[in-house]
Amino acid sequence: MKRAGDSVGAARIRLLEEIERHGSISAAAKAVGLSYKGAWDAVQALNNLSRQPLVVAAPGGRSGGAASVSPAGHALIAAFGRAETVLSAYAAQIQAVLDGEGADFQDFLRSITMKTSARNAYHGTVTEVVDGAVNAEVTLKVSDAIDLVAIVTRESVTDMGLNPGAGVVALIKSSFVILAAGHERLPLSTRNRLLGTVSAIVPGAVNDEVTLAFDAGKTLTAIITHGSCVEMGLEVGQPAQALIKASHIILAGG
Repeated sequence: MKRAGDSVGAARIRLLEEIERHGSISAAAKAVGLSYKGAWDAVQALNNLSRQPLVVAAPGGRSGGAASVSPAGHALIAAFGRAETVLSAYAAQIQAVLDGEGADFQDFLRSITMKTSARNAYHGTVTEVVDGAVNAEVTLKVSDAIDLVAIVTRESVTDMGLNPGAGVVALIKSSFVILAAGHERLPLSTRNRLLGTVSAIVPGAVNDEVTLAFDAGKTLTAIITHGSCVEMGLEVGQPAQALIKASHIILAGG
């Protein structure tokens, strides 16, 4: 079976189409050759990267829960179809020009497609940049309830054009996320504190994968030791908080 990270672009658009057709993530997963978890991970990734949820769903295990594509999801499917038609035509023209130089336009497109091992990716808008001697503190708004603060070099701010209003993608590795039970504020230096509810736990012999759900369909996944998960008594439906150092957030052009 494929995993969510193996399918990008057209593959995820097809997943949206199958969810709309079947009304179920489980059935859509079978249609596109994904495991249920792979499809659910892809849905979470799509919702995190979108300003509005693209899929409204209730987790239902391997039997699947009811799911529907939102108006924003329908708009994305339609826009992708139009863009694909236009890009295909231009790609053929550009390839014809490059053929004489031995260049491969398809290879070029693949080279600029961003692939990352970071488990969590969020599209946001820069709201503030605080300049420092070496580094800068960049604040971006992911949703009405979520703001993230990242520390990057001043050179990165200039090179990426990280000015207020600019679009950016925040990448957070699941192993960089610190989890704590409840919503009580803790005396820690971590710059980012996100309050959510445990929506899923995938246990393992050594590590557990814990997903928190937030407003606006956003989620965040953390990898913690199985022992820590047991000691904190984390269970689905319980409040929890994610703590992330500003230096552990990677920014990419949005």
